[in-house]
Amino acid sequence: MTYELMKAVGLLDAENVKVAPPREATREDLLLFHNDGYIRLVKRMSEVGSGFLDMGDTPAFKGCYEASALAAGASLAAVDLVMSGKVTYAMNIAGGLHHAHPDRASGFCIFNDPAISIAYLKKNYGLERILYLDVDAHHGDGVMYGFYSDPALLDIDFHEDGHHLFPGTGFTHEVGEGKAVGLKINVPLPPFTNDEVYLDLFREIVPRAVRKYRPQMLLLQCGADSHANDLLAHLQITTRTYREVVEVARNLADEVTGGRLVILGGGGYNIANVARTWTLAACTLAEYQPPKPTPVTWRKLFEALVGEKAPEKIETEGEVRAELSSELGQANQAEILKDLKSRVPLLS
Repeated sequence: MTYELMKAVGLLDAENVKVAPPREATREDLLLFHNDGYIRLVKRMSEVGSGFLDMGDTPAFKGCYEASALAAGASLAAVDLVMSGKVTYAMNIAGGLHHAHPDRASGFCIFNDPAISIAYLKKNYGLERILYLDVDAHHGDGVMYGFYSDPALLDIDFHEDGHHLFPGTGFTHEVGEGKAVGLKINVPLPPFTNDEVYLDLFREIVPRAVRKYRPQMLLLQCGADSHANDLLAHLQITTRTYREVVEVARNLADEVTGGRLVILGGGGYNIANVARTWTLAACTLAEYQPPKPTPVTWRKLFEALVGEKAPEKIETEGEVRAELSSELGQANQAEILKDLKSRVPLLS
């Protein structure tokens, strides 16, 4: 539905936009982050086509190995396009599967394409400073713990507080270890945090840390489940926040890296919000102004495939009831900043 909305609003026909073919990640690619035994397990379960790859969240299905390797390979193709200079920015909406660990699946994620991409950038391009920015409602535990002691990765993760949401990690005291102390920045947000609170924290934290760290490449995991009315999370942000997040990331990439930015998808369990959020993220990246109403052809397709009434507008700001905004979020804002600044030198 996201791809069809991008096409319907004319984004894919814009002069500065092209759709590039993905590739399937090779076994060698997957081994950059995952261990051999786990890869063989996924392959075997993919052939069987049933059962689970973890304790019950992530089911195996026929072809799950190939599908997951294709999603991971698409992220690597995006990375190659940007690093080769063929494009300035790239986006893989099928990526962002940030929960998978080296030896196991987790949270609907089989292969961790952000982690594989980070390892790929280090090995194939010799990068020594990479930014991974994650705005999915769920903490990107697979990425953070996978590089917890690695100073080559600045990991900034905005998510719903782990006391309230899977995977129950990503607290402010988790700042990395060894040479990477202070390079893992977790921003746990209380349920019902709104645009204003979210953006105040984002503006205060991200530009300052990025300008001090000066990464050579930016990866943005743009999970759409932080959007209000998601079925699995409880944050209350709208497309206003997603637009600014992408705009800030793009501007910082231009300023610090010469424009190296790859955006990945992620979670999202309200289909209407997912399609609109990622379409607007891509439009923001391409500096393309879409029409305000959703195209009629797309609405008909949405209703036929999803079985729900299609949204009439692409932007969602104003759709969220103000009374759902969290006073607790505003109260916690100063506390979160104070705690992070005491632990993270990049923010001092």
